[in-house]
Amino acid sequence: MSSLMVQGTTSDAGKSTLVSALCRWLVREGVAVAPFKPQNMALNAAVTEDGGEIGRAQAVQAQAARLSPHTDMNPILLKPNSDVGAQVIIQGQPVGNMDAVAYHAYKPIAMQSVLAAHERLRSRYPVILVEGAGSPAEINLREGDIANMGFAEAVDCPVIIIADIDKGGVFAHLVGTLELLSPSEQARVQGFVINRFRGDIALLEPGLRWLEQRTGKPVLGVLPYLHDLHLEAEDAVDTRQVAKQQNAIRVVVPVLPRISNHTDFDPLRLHPQVKLTFVGPGQPIPPADLMILPGSKSVAADLAYLRSQGWDQALQRHLRYGGKLLGICGGFQMLGTRLADPLGLEGAPGDVQGLGLLDMHTELRAAKQLTNVTGTLSLAQAAVSGYEIHAGVSMGPALGRPLVQLHGGKTEGALSADGQVAGTYLHGFFEQPATQRAILAWAGLSNAQGLDYAALRERDLDRLADLVAQHLDTEKLRVLCGVPHA
Repeated sequence: MSSLMVQGTTSDAGKSTLVSALCRWLVREGVAVAPFKPQNMALNAAVTEDGGEIGRAQAVQAQAARLSPHTDMNPILLKPNSDVGAQVIIQGQPVGNMDAVAYHAYKPIAMQSVLAAHERLRSRYPVILVEGAGSPAEINLREGDIANMGFAEAVDCPVIIIADIDKGGVFAHLVGTLELLSPSEQARVQGFVINRFRGDIALLEPGLRWLEQRTGKPVLGVLPYLHDLHLEAEDAVDTRQVAKQQNAIRVVVPVLPRISNHTDFDPLRLHPQVKLTFVGPGQPIPPADLMILPGSKSVAADLAYLRSQGWDQALQRHLRYGGKLLGICGGFQMLGTRLADPLGLEGAPGDVQGLGLLDMHTELRAAKQLTNVTGTLSLAQAAVSGYEIHAGVSMGPALGRPLVQLHGGKTEGALSADGQVAGTYLHGFFEQPATQRAILAWAGLSNAQGLDYAALRERDLDRLADLVAQHLDTEKLRVLCGVPHA
């Protein structure tokens, strides 16, 4: 059983993408493989088959490996709820909020969970592809590291380092990263991958030769910049759009400081009939047909921020002009009359007044709801699927008009009596084409179509695997993964 770790010179160097690409390449070669990320810090999460939550990127990597997501694939998930603290999730379940100092002291315990999860995966799959976090050269984080070289040293696995040439400084990034590693860590590095290259490779080759001579490490390949690649982002909100039809409907999403699962909007962003606008701080809410309040890791604080921006007044104006409003998870909770956090799960204990647009209230409780669901949208009898990740329990008359009839007899969400305001706890709400068509029609699009988002993701995973086969040293990769030659 072999593990290979992908580390990066920076955040967003392409670690998640390369692990996804290698998973799909290996599984197409007939090799059973599983992804693994010891520690992830992200507000984009997914619900696993064993009822926990992991980083959204690891769920995509599981799909690349044609597996169901499992908490063993990301045993430590940190969900920031302030600039200095985060909710700590171990093996899919929250264990509490910690600031940076407290979590640093907790790392030895977290490492036990990391090593146990990795060992369980090793017992089931011949190859484990491991993704690091950030950069291994962050010397202030070296002591007690469980996310990069600390893990690699603990399990004795080889490492490859990826760098993004599109940002510039790729040779300095790679040489500098290697220089800041200890001798044993340097010896563990088996090669480099350069990501997102545009242009004539002949012009890059002198630099590649210099890099190999300077470091004594091989360049395993150069991956070209892949246009129109759309895989869920781990952190930053992806604002790229596709070409829009003339009758595109206007959808606006306010970007909250602790926005969670903003990947919910990727199917709309890529829909040719949707002009999606993310509104940031200091920006006015533009005219829209549909406004969507996104999920939030700190609902009360983000609601206060929304009010500070004057966006609550813009919501009221939007509704007066006949627009539709949808809240997802934390955004759904904001639509109610009151939000109570008696345990201080997301900040100081207490109650805050909601927007009062749905007759319901929410109380945050210690136990999280983590489940994958399917059902039918009450607006148009359209198929719905998604996943719930929330600590809030909502109650009130508004829930008597549910937005979704879940399979199994339960109901979910709410729809106002006038049909203008709706809310749901379901993330991944727009991934079903039937749901897209129904919601866009509700918002006023007369000829609404559906986008097959799952097919787009599959297309891009296969495109990434093709790049591995064409541009990387697959024989060397097979050796590093302990896989027999083809």
